[in-house]
Amino acid sequence: MRLKGTAAKAKANAAQNISALIEIAGNKRFQENLKRKHAIDAKYGWYRYTSNFALPVFDKQGIIIRYNFFQIEILIRHSSDEKLYLYDAINIKKK
Repeated sequence: MRLKGTAAKAKANAAQNISALIEIAGNKRFQENLKRKHAIDAKYGWYRYTSNFALPVFDKQGIIIRYNFFQIEILIRHSSDEKLYLYDAINIKKK
């Protein structure tokens, strides 16, 4: 699925500060690997975290008029080399 509009802009901006998103993330959940195509690269499953961030909305003069708040799910894979790797940022929802 291709992101469009606000969600695409939010993901691009979130990627600029991914370390902070991971640092403040909560709601850690483990999920077994269910797809055969990830048998090696996610041998030990997946971790999902929920994080939040805000993006400013500017008027024509460049003054911040409000903030849009977003919730994002961070997907981490636990690979066969027993390391954790950032896989994707998904389920971006405006709050």
